[in-house]
Amino acid sequence: MTRETGAVGLLAAALTALAVVLALMVIDVARVVAVRGQVATAADAAALAAAPVTFSSFGTSGDPAREAAVVAAGNGARLVECRCPVDRSWDSRVVTVTAAMRTSLALLGNRELIATSSAEFRPVALGQR
Repeated sequence: MTRETGAVGLLAAALTALAVVLALMVIDVARVVAVRGQVATAADAAALAAAPVTFSSFGTSGDPAREAAVVAAGNGARLVECRCPVDRSWDSRVVTVTAAMRTSLALLGNRELIATSSAEFRPVALGQR
């Protein structure tokens, strides 16, 4: 027997460990991509929900930040910030919402992903010419 017999087992173990680490990296990247899409969707929906509430309550609480928080939570995210001041004028306004979502990654542990979205609202004077 030669001294190289044990080297094959060691090389196989090292390659197996490398394959496991690479597989975990691929899983983490896929999870980050999926959660980033979810948090971006939640931020988009929250901004779209809050924008008209800055003008009129439309049957909601009348608080655009609260409306954004409800919609973000309904999409599995947490509202971080809502720049959505109430403006009862007929001027256009832009609402900006930031949402966050936590995820657990195999190699990096728990992480929070953040997305920001904006929505423009242009009040329309119905029935007026």
